[in-house]
Amino acid sequence: MIEARVGYAQQPRPVIGYLHSALPGPFERFVAAFKDGLKDGGFVEGQNVAIEYRWAEGDGDRLPNLAEELVRRQVAVIATMGGERPLLAAKTATNTATSSIPVVFVMGGDPVKLGAVASLARPGGNITGIGMFTSALEGKRFGLLHEIVPKANTIAALINPTRALKETQANEVHSAAAAAGVTAVVVHASRNDEFEAAFALAAREGAGALQVCADPYFFSQRQSLVEIAARHRLPTMYEWREFALAGGLMSYGTDLAHAYRENGRYVAKILRGASPVDMPVMQTTKFEFVLNTTTARALDLDIAPTVLARADEVIE
Repeated sequence: MIEARVGYAQQPRPVIGYLHSALPGPFERFVAAFKDGLKDGGFVEGQNVAIEYRWAEGDGDRLPNLAEELVRRQVAVIATMGGERPLLAAKTATNTATSSIPVVFVMGGDPVKLGAVASLARPGGNITGIGMFTSALEGKRFGLLHEIVPKANTIAALINPTRALKETQANEVHSAAAAAGVTAVVVHASRNDEFEAAFALAAREGAGALQVCADPYFFSQRQSLVEIAARHRLPTMYEWREFALAGGLMSYGTDLAHAYRENGRYVAKILRGASPVDMPVMQTTKFEFVLNTTTARALDLDIAPTVLARADEVIE
């Protein structure tokens, strides 16, 4: 039987629990980045480490049971991805375990406000990880969208109502709208079959642009969201460059693959005996502003040269 937490020197083939809120397919590249991080730390899946994958497939209510499965499996460490809900599920599950299994997260919210860690510098328990600022950038995204579509007097924001951060996201959007002198309209969707109705509601409210707020499920459904935005001819802002690569107008956010790789490195350190107590929450500091000028032309948008010059990547 594998004990809940032992060092690599004592256990040559530890088991990692991998807990994610979304579907596996859209995150394949990021799983590879996680494995690259493990490899950087000396661990290769199938050789000297095993990984137990648990995917909630967009159903957050499944996460507590999936986390408990990993605890019963007595994994050496749990890596949580896809927002705050996997982290909170793992936190609850490991706090009821006989031995507190380390948890390493990737998420965009504030782990201190969520009660997951005592502080960023000294987490203080069995949890540490990688913070990405994704939800904290909603105001910045709104401002950039308003620059691109300055004539839009009303801008909609699509928010997943099942997120713990939904109120924070809405507050940031409304604050940014007030600063820009425009009206913000919040529309909700938590499933693919609700997207069309949300965009239609935004159109009825007179929105001249729309912001898709940060959410792992939205990311997993990025192709669908981009296609609906195109049908409605609604200039839309997204969180990560993969949306722009899929044909979305623009994105602003952190480098997700980098965060997953750093998570893998942190997990490797724990497998070698490091304690989360001594591992500060790492904050990603690289931000990417991506513009798709092909989509801009299809929407008859003229992007100011000053805005183009600020873009980290222009997709033509």
